[in-house]
Amino acid sequence: MERDRPEVRAEPTFTHLDDGPWQRVRAQRHPDGSERSVWDRWFVIGREPQYMSLLSRWDAGVVVHRHGHWGHQVIYVTRGEVTIDGRAYGAGTHIDLPLGASIGPMAAGPDGVDMLEVTWGDPRSWEADREEFVRLLAARGIEPLPNPPIDLPEWLEDQRGDHLTR
Repeated sequence: MERDRPEVRAEPTFTHLDDGPWQRVRAQRHPDGSERSVWDRWFVIGREPQYMSLLSRWDAGVVVHRHGHWGHQVIYVTRGEVTIDGRAYGAGTHIDLPLGASIGPMAAGPDGVDMLEVTWGDPRSWEADREEFVRLLAARGIEPLPNPPIDLPEWLEDQRGDHLTR
């Protein structure tokens, strides 16, 4: 059965990894005194329909709290290793997070990790277990630092809150 083409006439968009800046979205001070971060390079932040596509690069040992997103998210590990709930996942791992699912805590491996992330719907996150994260940071001697400023479209409010949330 042949389907009709959609009424909307759109053109593809091509973006290369080097086309945009890396944005530091999370920061931590580790026991050796080093600052380590999560860096995102956003390919697309769409408004109608709302979605986001990005490459996330985590420095070695960075820890992110258990969280979920306000949209359906897919993560694909492209380099390195990430530990989630105590289990290590390497390059080639595909993670499907339906709306309402939470993931974490997550920790980058000794060489860091790169992950391609796509979210359909609102890409911002919600916090799932603050107390768990506080205990984990204390056990590892990690000090969370204030969230660095990020450059979002004017229509998308930064809801990361304090340095322990989102």
